[in-house]
Amino acid sequence: MAQYSRIQVINKMTESRIVPLFYHSDFQVAKNILQACYNGGARLIEFTNRGDFAIEVFSKLIKFASNELPGMIVGIGSVTDSAAASQYMLLGANFIVTPVLREDIAIVCNRRKVLWIPGCGSLTEIARAEEMGCEFIKLFPGNVYGPDFIKSVKAPQPWSSIMPTGGVSIEQSNLLEWFKAGADCVGLGSKLISKEILINQDFKKLEKNVLNTIQFIKKIK
Repeated sequence: MAQYSRIQVINKMTESRIVPLFYHSDFQVAKNILQACYNGGARLIEFTNRGDFAIEVFSKLIKFASNELPGMIVGIGSVTDSAAASQYMLLGANFIVTPVLREDIAIVCNRRKVLWIPGCGSLTEIARAEEMGCEFIKLFPGNVYGPDFIKSVKAPQPWSSIMPTGGVSIEQSNLLEWFKAGADCVGLGSKLISKEILINQDFKKLEKNVLNTIQFIKKIK
């Protein structure tokens, strides 16, 4: 079962403003990534369901976080059906992120009061998700829609909480553009946890990148 309530997860998202996300098939590497993000100040992480045996890596990862990283909220992303969502929730997933809006996932998550964050790409989808109890939506792929999309959505629906994912980088100009447009949080994947960092196993650099990103966002927010 989830260690953190959906309200706790939402509060942490609006406080920290970033959700690092990644997938790696090697648990030791995944653990090092998680530790570096934690050391840098991140308190949410999205492990993505993108490879064979991802559920086994996730199981070890969330146990590690629970035992060794107090306050670290671990969720699962790239979930595409309710069966997978249920499996991950049984392992303790604290939030579920999906690339699309799916009612079957909404139902199983709402039943257990676990935060679900659907990928949406139109004002109609956002409104539909909110009617189904969604508190936070993922704008995906963010690089296709851009910051102006968020600005336009916030005009008629200022209550909508939006997290762009894809197309968000750790460059200050990029972050400033997203948050000025009205983003409430950003999902950071390969622009934060880069191939270079993984190849060189440079987890200190990752830690520094996370710290600098969080500090900059606090300044502009």
